[in-house]
Amino acid sequence: MQRRTLLQAALAASLAAEAATAADAPKLLRYAFQVAETGFDPAQLTDLYSQTITAHIFEAPYGYDPLAVPPRIVPLTAEALPEVSADFRTFRLKLKPGILFADDPAFGGKPRELVATDYVYSWKRMADPAVKSPNWAAVEELGIVGLRELRTESQQLKQPFNYDRPIEGLRAVDRYTLEIRLAQPRPRLVQALAQSDRMGALAREVVEAQGADLMAHPVGTGPFRLARWRRSSLIVLERNPTYRERFYESQPAADDKEGLAIAARLNGRRIPMVDRVEISIIEESQPRWLSFLNGEQDLVDRVPPEFVHIALPHGKVAPNLARRGIQLTRTLAADTVFTFFNLQDPVVGGYAPEKVALRRAISLSWDVEREIRLQRRGQAIPAQSLLMPHTSGYDPHFKSEIADHDVARANALLDTYGYLDRDGDGWRELPDGRPLVIEFATEPDSLRRSYDELWKRSFASLRLQVRFNVAKWPENLKAARAGKIAMWFLSDTSTQADGAYGIQRLYSRQIGARNMSRFQLPEFDRIYEQLQVLPDGPEREALFLQVKRLQAAYMPLKSHVHRIIPDLQQPWIYGYRRPLFRYEFWHFLDVLPH
Repeated sequence: MQRRTLLQAALAASLAAEAATAADAPKLLRYAFQVAETGFDPAQLTDLYSQTITAHIFEAPYGYDPLAVPPRIVPLTAEALPEVSADFRTFRLKLKPGILFADDPAFGGKPRELVATDYVYSWKRMADPAVKSPNWAAVEELGIVGLRELRTESQQLKQPFNYDRPIEGLRAVDRYTLEIRLAQPRPRLVQALAQSDRMGALAREVVEAQGADLMAHPVGTGPFRLARWRRSSLIVLERNPTYRERFYESQPAADDKEGLAIAARLNGRRIPMVDRVEISIIEESQPRWLSFLNGEQDLVDRVPPEFVHIALPHGKVAPNLARRGIQLTRTLAADTVFTFFNLQDPVVGGYAPEKVALRRAISLSWDVEREIRLQRRGQAIPAQSLLMPHTSGYDPHFKSEIADHDVARANALLDTYGYLDRDGDGWRELPDGRPLVIEFATEPDSLRRSYDELWKRSFASLRLQVRFNVAKWPENLKAARAGKIAMWFLSDTSTQADGAYGIQRLYSRQIGARNMSRFQLPEFDRIYEQLQVLPDGPEREALFLQVKRLQAAYMPLKSHVHRIIPDLQQPWIYGYRRPLFRYEFWHFLDVLPH
């Protein structure tokens, strides 16, 4: 009896020791990207995957409540929401003192505090012609007084950008106070100031020390720092040891039972709750899915469409997965999937009636319902325009030709505008009789190949020849910005509740950045600029309606769907909720002992 008691006591002690060890062990979050990153300099990025990393390393003045629906902006490095003038042209914000950058040799072994001049410098960088920031167009249209002129002076004099020259529109009033003055009203400016992926603060010393290597050497004030990077293969983040005392804080809606339960458990916890994040680049769907099933990934971001019926029969977690405690989160995303036409391309571009007819015919040939049913396994809704769900201007009841599938009407359009098979080879030629071959950019993964097959079928239904040009996603992105791609199929996720963000893709000042269609229409630009200065209300919604009609009329891009995103989490992941307008969320998750 005594021996049994001793054995039981030893076993209990051993179990307690194991539990204590597990509780003290560093918490690791394992995650996978389906597309490779491009780098980590906020001024250089527009892709989702790189921006997901920078949003965890850098910090904008504002962020979002992790659970609030609809999303609510909250102070991040700022002490409070900005003081705003009655005309929405002057914004003053005060930073919290004592926020530190992650340690870096550029700081000479001393702690480096975040100050107002860091934001002045970081946002000026996007105006520096030498940086060639694809985000300059978005910053320029904010109308910061004096910033465009500072850039123009550098270009005209062919001199280095003068970061030290004060400008009226962006100045540090004192060590912690930042003032922004705008040429025109911007009622929704705070939404731009809540994008840590792009508007986070950099330290000038680090930028100047790293030079061309800055893309591989991000140093910010955020909850994580870059520990390791094997390009297009592995990214490792670790807890920033200099990160301030920051605690999980959320105020979900009173009827949000799930949110209230998460808040009750996590409010008051110090963040980040995980010590390390390992991001693998797994481009093919099958190995990415298998890595999750084998417990090698903690969260699968978007169940691959090929496996939706296996993982989620009838919209519910499959019994074999449910028995393992795997959890489902399904979200109608603030996103859109689209195919753009390069309006400067000699085949699909142009504004002449026959060029518009070609694009509209191609749009009509695409069967969106088939895409949703077969490719996406029901996890999407048709898109009637480039306006995204959860954003201003989006109307779930709006209907346009963009989502129509009508091959007969498409062929009639081509016939009417002279796209005929003159030589009898079965393929149409251009109206002037020259060969017609459409160049289409694509990627080498199996999922993209399945979409290419659908596109082949669509083009064949119109008797149009197509040539698919295969390259890695980052290479296609670079080529698209440079105007070297005629057509490309991709997606966009909004980073703010303002629908104007989505329609930047057709604003002429965004050519070379978000406007890959290279669409230039003065009427559209005037509407976009009016949208920026108007307060929310019926007048602004009427302008959004005009935008939708112009897109359908000129067809610079074909909107496909808005995705319903099913994410699966292992049972030991707690607190996950897909963010709508932000990329950062890893620091809000807890990894339970398992």
